[in-house]
Amino acid sequence: MKQYSWWQKGIIYQIYPRSYQDSNGDGIGDLAGIRQRLDYIQSLNVDAIWLSPIYPSPMHDFGYDVADYCEVNPIFGDMADLDALLEDIHARGLKLVLDLVPNHTSDEHRWFVESRSSRDNPKRDWYIWRDPAPDGGPPNNWVSFFGGPAWTYDERTGQYYLHQFVKQQPELNYRHPDVLPAMLDNMRFWLDKGIDGFRVDVIWLMLKDEQLRDEPLNPDWDGINPIGKLQHIYTQNLPGVHDIIRAMRAVLDEYDDRMMVGEIYLPNEDLVKYYGTRREDGSFDECHLPFNFQLLLLDWDARTVRDAVDAYEAALPQGAWPNWVLGNHDRHRVASRLGQAQARVANILLMTLRGTPTNYYGEEIGMENVPIPPEFIQDPPAVNQPEIAHIVGRDPERTPMQWDASPHAGFTEEAVIPWLPLPADYQTRNVRQQEEDPTSMLNLYRSLTKLRRSEPALAVGDYASVDAGAADVFAYQRTAPGANAFLIVLNFGEQSHTINLSEIATQAEVVIATGLKRSGTVSLNALELEANEGLVFRL
Repeated sequence: MKQYSWWQKGIIYQIYPRSYQDSNGDGIGDLAGIRQRLDYIQSLNVDAIWLSPIYPSPMHDFGYDVADYCEVNPIFGDMADLDALLEDIHARGLKLVLDLVPNHTSDEHRWFVESRSSRDNPKRDWYIWRDPAPDGGPPNNWVSFFGGPAWTYDERTGQYYLHQFVKQQPELNYRHPDVLPAMLDNMRFWLDKGIDGFRVDVIWLMLKDEQLRDEPLNPDWDGINPIGKLQHIYTQNLPGVHDIIRAMRAVLDEYDDRMMVGEIYLPNEDLVKYYGTRREDGSFDECHLPFNFQLLLLDWDARTVRDAVDAYEAALPQGAWPNWVLGNHDRHRVASRLGQAQARVANILLMTLRGTPTNYYGEEIGMENVPIPPEFIQDPPAVNQPEIAHIVGRDPERTPMQWDASPHAGFTEEAVIPWLPLPADYQTRNVRQQEEDPTSMLNLYRSLTKLRRSEPALAVGDYASVDAGAADVFAYQRTAPGANAFLIVLNFGEQSHTINLSEIATQAEVVIATGLKRSGTVSLNALELEANEGLVFRL
């Protein structure tokens, strides 16, 4: 069978470091805390850990405002802690992926401090500066993802600088010849240390229109989130961004078996362009994995999801490797979006589709969004837009990991206040409780990941959807030459169904069911499927 890389056959587990485990009693998670939990992470049968930013930062956007690309934030520890974590991860056969934030820096980064110091500083044009409009206002109508204009006026030098997020995140100017080489050097620093790859933040935003033209109004704007008011044709997905990404990929290719996954929110026809051009050896010259976020955004019904999976598979260039994501630090938790019953179905879907799955910490125990009292709200979009904080705020999905029923769920010491509050139900929804319950979400997750790891058809095999004869049911097969074949049947609805799948096989063995109670061989000509039930069959 063809040889596959770790980033193809493995599972990626995202950790938000502030919220995983506090080792020093300050209410904030850290690298030493993650290291303490490696036994647990390994028990999940995942293959790689992705850490959200751990760099020095004033934390105006919780680490996505980077003040130094080649150091560790003292909040999380020091470089020795990072080295020890990396060593332990590699000793367990796991990989470590770091967040890379190349689109913008912190306004405290030395590059911007120099750039801001005067109009004739050599680093002035490392960032995007422009004179005020004739009326003294911003140079154009571009808006920030976090509310308000994308421009801030600098009194000292009399110009505006661009930022598509908070004003403390000035945007780098990749049209300046020195900026990209400097960022590539930052990448080499970590690759030389042995980091296995990067998740690249907002990779599709890294180049802006050279003329800084106004963006047109969006006729389909819902009138709620201001970022949707414009059509972002001059700040996103510009053709020249692919040259930047190819240069980044070339750096990764200098090393053995490293990878790059790009954060990209685009439709399929644009998304697949971020694989780049296929080379003679069958690899591509841009992202190994352009993140596919459809399961985060789609209406959750069987027909919609099936059509989306089939369309994505059809859009992939020959040889391009797919990927799927159910949750992350920017989107509400799966169990809150879908309910606990469908969250189980969603986990089966994630772990049995073709392509690399990325799982967000806590989804394996069904963690839900936590209501955040106004005095605890910290996320910039919610702080800046309190009237829509419940829509744009990301604090609810970033709360501490729920380890056990002790005070603060075992995340930090009893006398310490965690940086974000825990839910009211953490004493009944936590790792320890679910380890003792043979039918828990955690045990379903571990069963799925163990099966995926052991079966070539699920890890790297082909996908084909199947007509199930019921509107609420999505069914598909996974096959690989010389390996066991699998049939997955997922009921997205609240009603039970009896369906006929005898064209696939007359009978099949249930190897995993959402409730972890059903097993044995069943007939497929009158398959009884309960409400909210997912079944994985070995054919």
